[in-house]
Amino acid sequence: MIERIETNARASKIVKYNGVAYLTGQVGEGATIQDQTKECLSRVDALLSQAGSSREKMLRATIWLADMSDFNGLNEVWNAWVPEGFAPARACGEAKLARPELKVEIIIDAAYD
Repeated sequence: MIERIETNARASKIVKYNGVAYLTGQVGEGATIQDQTKECLSRVDALLSQAGSSREKMLRATIWLADMSDFNGLNEVWNAWVPEGFAPARACGEAKLARPELKVEIIIDAAYD
């Protein structure tokens, strides 16, 4: 059975199916890539909790940067956030994001109980 959480006409914040929670992409506010990444990951934490999951159950991360020159700043925050030994499969690329002030969007898939 597919479970959709906080669904509207465009998207669901979480879709759960067959032991995997698919989280909607998260963005953050702030002037720097570090600020935006911290807020983004805080929002991911809230969704993981809501889905009955955690950082330790992440399976895959897809990360979009507006500018690949922010890669090191992203990783500075990301590396401190991911629990040691629980890094998900990860892809990171450059894309034009929904609003010009956005620097990063992170999409997580995670197992849940």
